Amino acid sequence: MGTTRVTVTLRVPGTTGATYEADFVVDTGATDCVAPASRLAAAGVRPVGRMTYQLADGSVHEYDIGLVQIEFMGEITAGRVVFGPEGMEPILGVTALESVGITVDPVRRTLHRVPALPLRYARAVAAPAA
Repeated sequence: MGTTRVTVTLRVPGTTGATYEADFVVDTGATDCVAPASRLAAAGVRPVGRMTYQLADGSVHEYDIGLVQIEFMGEITAGRVVFGPEGMEPILGVTALESVGITVDPVRRTLHRVPALPLRYARAVAAPAA
């Protein structure tokens, strides 16, 4: 099975200046987005913390993370981005996909919009007084 790619633009939220744009690998097994650290720094993205991630090979690593505006397929969302190693392919994680209602067809390797995002209110039911 091949990979699905989509052009993604990352920027510091609320800015119109420097960006990082590339073809990202769509990875529904990844929670967050990943991009090379030097490219994020060049776009003005700064680390705001560190998180521990498990890679596909099972190894565990700690990486700097930043907060970015994520633009793809005419949609805009925001989220965490991992300051990845140089030479690493950029990854678009499932959190960004789900936040704008994009699903992946793994057979055709295509992305699709859902007709509407769920926005439901669940009312708590109080137990009757004894």
